[in-house]
Amino acid sequence: MTMTDPLGDMLTRIRNGQQAKKTKIISPASRLRANVLEVLKREGFIRSFSERQIRPGIAEIEIELKYHEGDPVIKEISRVSTPGRRVYSGVKDLPRVYDGLGISILSTPRGVLSDSEARDQNVGGEVLCQVF
Repeated sequence: MTMTDPLGDMLTRIRNGQQAKKTKIISPASRLRANVLEVLKREGFIRSFSERQIRPGIAEIEIELKYHEGDPVIKEISRVSTPGRRVYSGVKDLPRVYDGLGISILSTPRGVLSDSEARDQNVGGEVLCQVF
């Protein structure tokens, strides 16, 4: 059976892994997931991630979660744009998460960017998720 929302599945795995105080979680690999994880790593929400081959054509991503004084760094992570309801935002209307303390991750013509990077590059796009 195919997965309807692969990115939402990865975000749920991160959420569940942090609730269970796991240091590492595993998710199926895709280019979009790797790009979103790259933004999370750049912004300091996860420690690192690595992709490994299970067998030819099948890969998985190992995500190393980040904690600060025993508490998860990611307090809240949620999907904004879903397969049934796409949410697009222009550069002037980009959402601010908790007054700039959190980030929105966008899929833009220039790649997957955080909201601050999108403002700097003056580009809008599809709002994938919000992280705080």
